Amino acid sequence: QVQLVESGGGLVQPGGSLTLSCVASGSRFNINNMGWYRQAPGSRRELVAITSDGFTHYADSVKGRFTLSRDNAKNAVYLQMNILKPEDTAVYYCKSQVMLSTGPSDVWGQGTQVTVSS
Repeated sequence: QVQLVESGGGLVQPGGSLTLSCVASGSRFNINNMGWYRQAPGSRRELVAITSDGFTHYADSVKGRFTLSRDNAKNAVYLQMNILKPEDTAVYYCKSQVMLSTGPSDVWGQGTQVTVSS
């Protein structure tokens, strides 16, 4: 079984920065992709950024402001969020597709709240 543990959410003023961390733990797995989604109240969950095989995709709304990085040795990804806006307020979920002995499996973290407000 693989688990994702997130950290780094909180309250920040508009224009500020936050870094989210996500670490995958478990036994006998490989990571196919790993990234972040977010869900604001009353809205659908949406992709923020995801990385796979050295390629990183960003949602248009965060391009130029957010940077996703990956540490393969630690099975971790980090989302550096700059120039934060009130519309970035949401619960952020780490998500990974991992390869188990039984095949691919999608794993989600528990979510971390990011609030951008003055």
